[in-house]
Amino acid sequence: QVQLVESGGGSVQAGGSLRLSCVVSGSTGGRCMGWFRQAPGKEREGVATISFGGGNLNYADSVKGRFTISRDNAKRTLWLQMVSLKPEDTAMYYCAASRTTWLTNCPKEEAEFDYWGQGTQVTVSS
Repeated sequence: QVQLVESGGGSVQAGGSLRLSCVVSGSTGGRCMGWFRQAPGKEREGVATISFGGGNLNYADSVKGRFTISRDNAKRTLWLQMVSLKPEDTAMYYCAASRTTWLTNCPKEEAEFDYWGQGTQVTVSS
């Protein structure tokens, strides 16, 4: 079983930065990891994904150039560095681990991610 615990959320003003962390336990070998977010009244959407080796990175168009996903498998930790935050980035952020292992290209659909954290809230004020 895979367990994920996020931290690092908070309230910031527009233009500010936050770094989200996700500590992973259990069988994570070979799994893609991802960050997803859900704003009030909206469906959950993918933010970024990263392959096990870190060579495959995907970002939503809305965060390209502002967010950076990274991982350290030895530390069993996933991060999301967020800069130049905008009010529209306000959401609950979730980390997730993929069902399938050893993929060259990570999936973008949340249905392909079986393991989820409890979420951490990010609020950006204007």
